[in-house]
Amino acid sequence: MKILIAGATGDTGLRLTRQLSKTEHEPIAMHRASSDISGLPEGVARREADLTALKGDECDGVDVVVFAAGSGGDTGAEMTDKVDRDGARRLVDIAGEAGVKRFVMLSSIGAGDPDPDSELGHYLEAKHDADEHLIASGLAYTIVRPVALTDDDGSRNVRLGDEVDPQGKAARGDVAAVLARAATGPELEGRVFLMESAG
Repeated sequence: MKILIAGATGDTGLRLTRQLSKTEHEPIAMHRASSDISGLPEGVARREADLTALKGDECDGVDVVVFAAGSGGDTGAEMTDKVDRDGARRLVDIAGEAGVKRFVMLSSIGAGDPDPDSELGHYLEAKHDADEHLIASGLAYTIVRPVALTDDDGSRNVRLGDEVDPQGKAARGDVAAVLARAATGPELEGRVFLMESAG
């Protein structure tokens, strides 16, 4: 399958791109013109696009889309809205128009019921809106909501769903592995779940 990865040069997206490049599937790294693409695996297909100004052809010829992008924690509310809410929703719409089979969303703990007064309130509200848009889109979907992220590769021993400790940690390598699992098979389809690394 051809799997478009939005945010393929980011901390989690790059790990996902590398993992998928070692499988029979074909990752397509979606990135901004200004992104550092030097870490992408050699030979991986690239597709230049800006989530704040999508043209409508980003998902052409693609079987699956994984949204692993993010505005980052220091960009302010306006950019959070442009990328994490509006960009995600627009990419969902483009995927639907292109006949994409499955859409996998990297979300966050707290996005299910965001507290507007919390430190991450605006970000979580943006993620919530994007998640709800995907659920209502009619696309086959999976929404992964990891707990606090670390830059570790992880052991691939993970917990999903009700057994997750909200105060736990999720290694980015493990998150990428769960996203890959959701992208390449039906096992996690139609689910929204928390995720943590289990050691």
